[in-house]
Amino acid sequence: MRAIKKVVPWSADLDALVAVGADPSTKIVSFTVTEGSYYLDEHDKLDTANPDLAADLKGGRTTIYGAIAAILEARMKNGAGKVSLQNCDNLRSNGDRFKKGMLQFRALRDQTDLRDWFTANTSCPNSMVDRITPRPTPDVAERVKAATGFDDRAPVMGEKFIQWVIEDNFIARRPAWEKVGAELVDSVHAYEEAKIRVLNATHSCIAWVGTLVGLQYIHEGTQDMEIRALANAYVTDDVIPCLTPSPLDLAKYRDIVLDRFSNPYIKDTNQRVAADGFSKIPGFIAPTISECFARSVDPDATAILHALFFRFLERWHEGKLPYTYQTA
Repeated sequence: MRAIKKVVPWSADLDALVAVGADPSTKIVSFTVTEGSYYLDEHDKLDTANPDLAADLKGGRTTIYGAIAAILEARMKNGAGKVSLQNCDNLRSNGDRFKKGMLQFRALRDQTDLRDWFTANTSCPNSMVDRITPRPTPDVAERVKAATGFDDRAPVMGEKFIQWVIEDNFIARRPAWEKVGAELVDSVHAYEEAKIRVLNATHSCIAWVGTLVGLQYIHEGTQDMEIRALANAYVTDDVIPCLTPSPLDLAKYRDIVLDRFSNPYIKDTNQRVAADGFSKIPGFIAPTISECFARSVDPDATAILHALFFRFLERWHEGKLPYTYQTA
């Protein structure tokens, strides 16, 4: 990956990372964390009972808030100037929500000066990223070595498809990412909703039903015509009407998503995709149910997804799932 010029070794105190982030030449600090690592509830309030967050409120650097706060404190002291904080993950409105969390974090630390500096000298662009990158199977390292001659001890794999949509809201300089395929837009919202409701929800649906009929991989379920028809109906009957109008061709996007899921070389497991369905139902599927009701439409196709998850949980409770279900 030729874009990577330097790798900073990890250390518990993050001193080397903070030094790079605080350098005046650094104009963007980007980061990727899981949805739960923002420690925000449905009202965007910080979960201060979390022990990692509680430790960072006392000066630690374990969470994204503690790490970024250390960088910003150093920038403020050094007069390093403005910086954009670029989220690259699956949280809805990730930039906006991170900013809310960060402001609360600063207030709870009672650092008004840094909170004011943060507001005046940073921007937090929303973004939407999409590429299926499953856990690598044991043969990936062998395939990499056969193709390149390089003995990679930590190989990863991903599909050919890649999409990165970014809100063009940078307070300092940014690279011309649009020249290499990124989409710089005024608002990420429509792209985000399409990905979450068409791709993420359908992914979970196929994982649940695939598990229930005894399949191991996502591509196996997607290639089953009955399962594919179920997923197609969910998007066509309920999601597309909810998201219309949209800058995307939603029917085409649906077909591309299902074709991607059909790729047999990805070998994405139902176990990985089905993990932590409790947290996915509210964000991925419930909004479509609510909007159908608001339009006085029965969400029959979407209700099937809830039924599938309920049956999935029944099997889990009975100890009949073919794998260990991870709830978090």
